[in-house]
Amino acid sequence: MSSTETPEKPSDTQDAPFLLRIDDDGVTTLKFNRPGEMNALSESMLAALQRELDAIAGDRSVRVVVLAGDSRAFCAGHNLKQMRTNYRLDYQKILFETCTKMMLSVLRLPQPVIARVDGLATAAGCQLVATCDLAIAGQSARFATSGINVGLFCSTPGVAVGRALPRKHAMDMLLTGDFISAERAAEMGLINSAVPDSQLDAEVDTLARKLANKSAYALALGKTAFYNQLEMGISNAYALAGAEMARNMMDRDAAEGIDAFMEKRDPEWDQSSRDTDD
Repeated sequence: MSSTETPEKPSDTQDAPFLLRIDDDGVTTLKFNRPGEMNALSESMLAALQRELDAIAGDRSVRVVVLAGDSRAFCAGHNLKQMRTNYRLDYQKILFETCTKMMLSVLRLPQPVIARVDGLATAAGCQLVATCDLAIAGQSARFATSGINVGLFCSTPGVAVGRALPRKHAMDMLLTGDFISAERAAEMGLINSAVPDSQLDAEVDTLARKLANKSAYALALGKTAFYNQLEMGISNAYALAGAEMARNMMDRDAAEGIDAFMEKRDPEWDQSSRDTDD
Protein backbone atom coordinates (compact mmCIF):
# COMPACT_ATOMS: atom_id res chain seq x y z
CA MET A 1 0.00 0.00 0.00
CA SER A 2 1.29 3.46 -0.86
CA SER A 3 0.29 6.72 0.77
CA THR A 4 0.42 10.12 -0.88
CA GLU A 5 -0.49 13.36 0.85
CA THR A 6 -1.89 16.33 -1.04
CA PRO A 7 0.80 19.06 -1.18
CA GLU A 8 -1.54 21.64 0.28
CA LYS A 9 -0.19 24.64 2.18
CA PRO A 10 -2.79 25.58 4.80
CA SER A 11 -3.91 29.18 5.09
CA ASP A 12 -4.27 28.95 8.87
CA THR A 13 -1.77 27.99 11.56
CA GLN A 14 -2.02 24.25 10.98
CA ASP A 15 0.86 22.69 9.09
CA ALA A 16 -0.87 19.49 8.03
CA PRO A 17 -2.26 19.11 4.48
CA PHE A 18 -5.99 19.70 4.11
CA LEU A 19 -6.51 16.36 2.39
CA LEU A 20 -4.79 13.01 2.68
CA ARG A 21 -4.65 10.63 -0.27
CA ILE A 22 -4.12 6.92 0.27
CA ASP A 23 -3.78 4.59 -2.74
CA ASP A 24 -4.29 0.89 -2.11
CA ASP A 25 -4.51 -1.57 -5.00
CA GLY A 26 -6.94 0.41 -7.14
CA VAL A 27 -8.90 1.99 -4.28
CA THR A 28 -8.03 5.63 -3.53
CA THR A 29 -9.18 7.18 -0.27
CA LEU A 30 -9.35 10.95 0.05
CA LYS A 31 -9.55 11.81 3.73
CA PHE A 32 -10.44 15.24 5.05
CA ASN A 33 -7.71 16.38 7.41
CA ARG A 34 -9.09 19.35 9.32
CA PRO A 35 -10.82 17.76 12.33
CA GLY A 36 -10.44 20.97 14.35
CA GLU A 37 -12.55 22.75 11.72
CA MET A 38 -15.01 19.85 11.43
CA ASN A 39 -13.50 19.21 7.98
CA ALA A 40 -15.31 22.26 6.62
CA LEU A 41 -15.20 23.08 2.92
CA SER A 42 -12.97 26.12 3.19
CA GLU A 43 -11.39 27.66 0.11
CA SER A 44 -8.27 25.58 0.65
CA MET A 45 -10.22 22.36 1.25
CA LEU A 46 -12.23 22.88 -1.94
CA ALA A 47 -9.02 23.55 -3.87
CA ALA A 48 -7.39 20.41 -2.48
CA LEU A 49 -10.42 18.30 -3.37
CA GLN A 50 -10.62 19.73 -6.88
CA ARG A 51 -6.95 19.03 -7.55
CA GLU A 52 -7.26 15.40 -6.47
CA LEU A 53 -10.50 14.81 -8.37
CA ASP A 54 -8.96 16.26 -11.54
CA ALA A 55 -5.90 14.05 -11.14
CA ILE A 56 -7.94 10.92 -10.42
CA ALA A 57 -10.24 11.47 -13.43
CA GLY A 58 -7.36 10.71 -15.78
CA ASP A 59 -5.73 8.00 -13.68
CA ARG A 60 -6.91 4.60 -14.84
CA SER A 61 -5.00 2.89 -12.03
CA VAL A 62 -7.69 4.28 -9.71
CA ARG A 63 -10.77 2.10 -9.94
CA VAL A 64 -12.77 3.31 -6.92
CA VAL A 65 -12.68 6.47 -4.81
CA VAL A 66 -13.63 6.71 -1.12
CA LEU A 67 -14.28 10.07 0.54
CA ALA A 68 -13.78 9.92 4.31
CA GLY A 69 -13.72 12.17 7.37
CA ASP A 70 -13.19 11.24 10.99
CA SER A 71 -15.23 10.22 14.03
CA ARG A 72 -16.11 13.82 14.84
CA ALA A 73 -17.19 14.96 11.39
CA PHE A 74 -17.31 13.70 7.84
CA CYS A 75 -17.77 17.30 6.71
CA ALA A 76 -19.63 20.17 8.39
CA GLY A 77 -20.26 22.12 5.20
CA HIS A 78 -18.85 25.51 4.32
CA ASN A 79 -16.55 27.45 6.64
CA LEU A 80 -19.02 30.01 8.01
CA LYS A 81 -16.31 32.07 9.68
CA GLN A 82 -14.50 32.45 6.37
CA MET A 83 -17.76 33.33 4.61
CA ARG A 84 -18.66 35.95 7.22
CA THR A 85 -15.17 37.47 7.12
CA ASN A 86 -15.44 37.90 3.34
CA TYR A 87 -18.87 39.52 3.42
CA ARG A 88 -19.14 40.47 -0.26
CA LEU A 89 -21.58 39.23 -2.87
CA ASP A 90 -18.85 38.57 -5.44
CA TYR A 91 -16.95 36.43 -2.94
CA GLN A 92 -20.05 34.38 -2.07
CA LYS A 93 -20.88 33.79 -5.75
CA ILE A 94 -17.36 32.60 -6.54
CA LEU A 95 -17.34 30.35 -3.47
CA PHE A 96 -20.56 28.59 -4.45
CA GLU A 97 -19.45 28.32 -8.08
CA THR A 98 -16.24 26.68 -6.86
CA CYS A 99 -18.18 24.25 -4.68
CA THR A 100 -20.58 23.44 -7.51
CA LYS A 101 -17.64 22.65 -9.80
CA MET A 102 -16.27 20.24 -7.19
CA MET A 103 -19.65 18.52 -6.71
CA LEU A 104 -20.09 18.10 -10.47
CA SER A 105 -16.56 16.68 -10.67
CA VAL A 106 -17.65 13.92 -8.27
CA LEU A 107 -20.61 13.11 -10.53
CA ARG A 108 -18.50 13.22 -13.68
CA LEU A 109 -15.62 11.19 -12.30
CA PRO A 110 -15.34 7.95 -14.32
CA GLN A 111 -14.76 5.96 -11.14
CA PRO A 112 -17.50 5.16 -8.59
CA VAL A 113 -17.28 7.35 -5.47
CA ILE A 114 -18.24 6.04 -2.03
CA ALA A 115 -18.86 8.32 0.95
CA ARG A 116 -17.57 6.78 4.19
CA VAL A 117 -19.49 8.77 6.81
CA ASP A 118 -18.29 8.81 10.39
CA GLY A 119 -19.55 11.73 12.49
CA LEU A 120 -21.52 14.74 11.28
CA ALA A 121 -22.43 15.47 7.66
CA THR A 122 -24.15 18.85 7.61
CA ALA A 123 -25.14 21.41 4.96
CA ALA A 124 -22.64 21.12 2.06
CA GLY A 125 -21.22 18.05 3.81
CA CYS A 126 -24.63 16.42 3.52
CA GLN A 127 -24.73 17.64 -0.09
CA LEU A 128 -21.46 15.83 -0.72
CA VAL A 129 -22.86 12.60 0.72
CA ALA A 130 -25.92 12.92 -1.53
CA THR A 131 -23.68 13.61 -4.53
CA CYS A 132 -21.51 10.51 -4.09
CA ASP A 133 -22.61 7.43 -6.02
CA LEU A 134 -22.84 5.32 -2.85
CA ALA A 135 -22.66 6.04 0.87
CA ILE A 136 -22.17 3.93 3.98
CA ALA A 137 -22.34 5.44 7.46
CA GLY A 138 -21.52 4.35 10.96
CA GLN A 139 -24.53 4.23 13.27
CA SER A 140 -23.31 7.25 15.25
CA ALA A 141 -23.27 9.48 12.13
CA ARG A 142 -25.82 12.26 11.84
CA PHE A 143 -27.04 14.27 8.89
CA ALA A 144 -28.66 17.69 8.45
CA THR A 145 -29.15 20.53 6.00
CA SER A 146 -29.00 22.91 8.92
CA GLY A 147 -28.34 26.26 7.26
CA ILE A 148 -31.91 27.36 7.92
CA ASN A 149 -31.07 27.45 11.62
CA VAL A 150 -28.71 30.38 11.01
CA GLY A 151 -30.96 32.04 8.44
CA LEU A 152 -29.26 30.53 5.40
CA PHE A 153 -31.46 28.15 3.41
CA CYS A 154 -29.41 25.23 2.04
CA SER A 155 -30.30 25.84 -1.61
CA THR A 156 -27.21 24.23 -3.15
CA PRO A 157 -27.33 21.19 -0.82
CA GLY A 158 -30.99 20.99 -1.83
CA VAL A 159 -29.98 20.26 -5.44
CA ALA A 160 -28.24 17.01 -4.46
CA VAL A 161 -30.52 16.10 -1.54
CA GLY A 162 -33.61 16.81 -3.65
CA ARG A 163 -32.39 14.37 -6.28
CA ALA A 164 -31.43 11.67 -3.78
CA LEU A 165 -34.61 11.76 -1.67
CA PRO A 166 -38.36 11.87 -2.23
CA ARG A 167 -39.50 15.50 -2.26
CA LYS A 168 -41.26 15.49 1.11
CA HIS A 169 -38.23 14.02 2.89
CA ALA A 170 -35.92 16.52 1.20
CA MET A 171 -38.10 19.49 2.12
CA ASP A 172 -38.42 18.24 5.70
CA MET A 173 -34.62 18.31 6.02
CA LEU A 174 -34.27 21.66 4.25
CA LEU A 175 -37.10 23.48 6.04
CA THR A 176 -36.48 22.24 9.58
CA GLY A 177 -32.71 21.86 9.65
CA ASP A 178 -33.22 18.95 12.04
CA PHE A 179 -30.62 16.23 12.40
CA ILE A 180 -31.47 12.70 11.35
CA SER A 181 -29.78 9.48 12.42
CA ALA A 182 -27.82 7.18 10.15
CA GLU A 183 -30.62 4.62 10.38
CA ARG A 184 -33.17 7.22 9.28
CA ALA A 185 -30.87 8.40 6.49
CA ALA A 186 -30.73 4.83 5.19
CA GLU A 187 -34.52 4.48 5.39
CA MET A 188 -34.96 7.69 3.39
CA GLY A 189 -32.36 6.74 0.78
CA LEU A 190 -29.76 9.40 1.57
CA ILE A 191 -27.24 6.61 2.24
CA ASN A 192 -27.12 2.95 1.26
CA SER A 193 -26.70 1.53 4.74
CA ALA A 194 -25.94 2.28 8.37
CA VAL A 195 -23.60 -0.16 10.09
CA PRO A 196 -22.08 -0.45 13.57
CA ASP A 197 -19.20 2.01 13.87
CA SER A 198 -16.77 -0.82 14.48
CA GLN A 199 -17.72 -2.37 11.12
CA LEU A 200 -17.65 0.80 9.01
CA ASP A 201 -14.15 0.35 7.58
CA ALA A 202 -14.75 -3.30 6.75
CA GLU A 203 -18.08 -2.58 5.04
CA VAL A 204 -16.64 0.26 2.95
CA ASP A 205 -13.62 -1.84 2.00
CA THR A 206 -15.81 -4.79 0.97
CA LEU A 207 -17.93 -2.56 -1.24
CA ALA A 208 -14.90 -0.79 -2.74
CA ARG A 209 -13.19 -4.11 -3.53
CA LYS A 210 -16.36 -5.45 -5.12
CA LEU A 211 -16.51 -2.46 -7.46
CA ALA A 212 -12.77 -2.57 -8.14
CA ASN A 213 -13.23 -6.09 -9.49
CA LYS A 214 -15.77 -4.98 -12.10
CA SER A 215 -14.99 -3.74 -15.60
CA ALA A 216 -13.74 -0.16 -15.15
CA TYR A 217 -14.89 0.70 -18.66
CA ALA A 218 -18.42 -0.57 -18.07
CA LEU A 219 -18.66 1.25 -14.73
CA ALA A 220 -17.52 4.54 -16.26
CA LEU A 221 -19.83 4.20 -19.26
CA GLY A 222 -22.77 3.25 -17.05
CA LYS A 223 -22.20 5.97 -14.47
CA THR A 224 -22.16 8.66 -17.14
CA ALA A 225 -25.28 7.30 -18.84
CA PHE A 226 -27.15 6.97 -15.55
CA TYR A 227 -26.72 10.60 -14.54
CA ASN A 228 -27.36 11.89 -18.06
CA GLN A 229 -30.64 10.01 -18.45
CA LEU A 230 -31.95 11.28 -15.11
CA GLU A 231 -32.20 14.76 -16.62
CA MET A 232 -34.21 13.56 -19.66
CA GLY A 233 -37.78 12.67 -20.47
CA ILE A 234 -38.43 8.94 -20.53
CA SER A 235 -38.31 8.53 -24.32
CA ASN A 236 -34.99 10.31 -24.63
CA ALA A 237 -33.71 8.45 -21.58
CA TYR A 238 -34.45 5.09 -23.18
CA ALA A 239 -32.88 6.22 -26.47
CA LEU A 240 -29.69 7.22 -24.67
CA ALA A 241 -29.62 4.08 -22.51
CA GLY A 242 -30.22 1.78 -25.47
CA ALA A 243 -27.44 3.38 -27.49
CA GLU A 244 -25.05 3.15 -24.56
CA MET A 245 -25.89 -0.51 -23.93
CA ALA A 246 -25.28 -1.30 -27.59
CA ARG A 247 -21.92 0.49 -27.41
CA ASN A 248 -21.09 -1.31 -24.17
CA MET A 249 -21.99 -4.65 -25.74
CA MET A 250 -19.41 -4.15 -28.48
CA ASP A 251 -16.61 -3.47 -25.96
CA ARG A 252 -13.92 -6.07 -25.34
CA ASP A 253 -14.79 -6.30 -21.62
CA ALA A 254 -18.40 -7.23 -22.38
CA ALA A 255 -17.23 -9.93 -24.80
CA GLU A 256 -14.81 -11.26 -22.20
CA GLY A 257 -17.39 -11.11 -19.41
CA ILE A 258 -20.01 -13.01 -21.37
CA ASP A 259 -17.49 -15.61 -22.52
CA ALA A 260 -16.26 -16.05 -18.94
CA PHE A 261 -19.86 -16.48 -17.73
CA MET A 262 -20.58 -19.18 -20.31
CA GLU A 263 -17.26 -20.88 -19.62
CA LYS A 264 -17.80 -20.70 -15.85
CA ARG A 265 -14.58 -18.82 -15.09
CA ASP A 266 -13.58 -15.43 -13.72
CA PRO A 267 -13.32 -12.67 -16.34
CA GLU A 268 -10.03 -10.97 -17.08
CA TRP A 269 -10.82 -7.29 -17.65
CA ASP A 270 -8.80 -5.14 -20.00
CA GLN A 271 -6.50 -2.86 -18.01
CA SER A 272 -5.53 -0.47 -20.80
CA SER A 273 -6.61 3.18 -20.74
CA ARG A 274 -9.78 3.77 -22.76
CA ASP A 275 -11.94 6.83 -23.02
CA THR A 276 -15.69 6.21 -22.69
CA ASP A 277 -16.26 9.14 -25.07
CA ASP A 278 -14.69 7.16 -27.94
